[in-house]
Amino acid sequence: MAGDTDVYVTNLNPRFTGVSATAAAVLSVQARDLRVALVGHALPGCPLPITRRQAVAAARVAPAGRPFSIWHVRRNPEMQLALFARDVLRLPVRIVFTSAAQRRHSAWPRWLISRMDAVIATTEAAAGFVPGVQAVVPHGVDTTRFHPVPDRAAAWAATGLPGEYGILTVGRIRPEKGTDLFVQAMIRALPRLPGAVAVVAGLAKGGDEAFLAQLQAEVAAAGLTDRILFPGEVPAERMPALMQGCRLLMALPRYEGYGVTPIEAMACGVPIIASRTGHFAEFAGRPGGNDQAGIVVALEDAAAAAEAAVALLTDDARHAAWSATARDRAVRLFGVGREAAGIRAVYDALWARG
Repeated sequence: MAGDTDVYVTNLNPRFTGVSATAAAVLSVQARDLRVALVGHALPGCPLPITRRQAVAAARVAPAGRPFSIWHVRRNPEMQLALFARDVLRLPVRIVFTSAAQRRHSAWPRWLISRMDAVIATTEAAAGFVPGVQAVVPHGVDTTRFHPVPDRAAAWAATGLPGEYGILTVGRIRPEKGTDLFVQAMIRALPRLPGAVAVVAGLAKGGDEAFLAQLQAEVAAAGLTDRILFPGEVPAERMPALMQGCRLLMALPRYEGYGVTPIEAMACGVPIIASRTGHFAEFAGRPGGNDQAGIVVALEDAAAAAEAAVALLTDDARHAAWSATARDRAVRLFGVGREAAGIRAVYDALWARG
């Protein structure tokens, strides 16, 4: 492998997170016209990974036709590994970091980011919190993997979950992700949506297990244990099928740097209700416009989210229109091909400088 890899994409987190999802989507496109290697843990639809030791050994020689290889990193340990390769071992590598955070990093990641050769921000807001931003490139999704199905009811039945259709939220079960706000919204909304089942797709880890237990107690007290479900983390390969059977995705975090699950759902023709954080307002489109695909509510406003869900899911014409618009916006504005092209431009600029 020495000398034949243009780009090393690192994925050192064993869990499949939002960062993992964005890396996988881009890497699957990059592999078509770049010599790429995935370092660390496997990602769906991507080349088989190599180990850190193998990557460092391979990067000792610059790739044929390039002055150096590029290491694309997205997390603190990945920046540290790449800096070790470049600055301690003096290998012919340059480092590109993608930053989505819309808040000031703590001291250690700030120092790491300052050592990058190029920084890509996912939004203009994120660009204001990091130095050395060379491009603003929004995340995209694989709109061939995430796509609508002709029969949503049949897709929902195929999941094996109860009810006629699903209302979905995806992500770690913890206060920052607003899981409690989703539960509160569903406790308000489900009595008026007799065919709906709410699904919390995600894990509670460590100290958040008590938080999950409290949510389950609230659901039981509301008599909705069979309609607000906590199936745990859904494997990445099963997520498109789950989204395709849903009629609504709700994302109510108290903070989000970017957030890709809404546009994954939109690519499946699923409208969204989201809180005013991340890039959600840009996903949803202009309120009242002919390109609207969802609603953005104020932070921590579970009541508004519930009312918006009931209004949308009891209006078949509006739901159908927003479903079509959701797919169109995902394909036109947030396809992963656009992200990959923006990232490639940063790579090419680095290689051109030599």
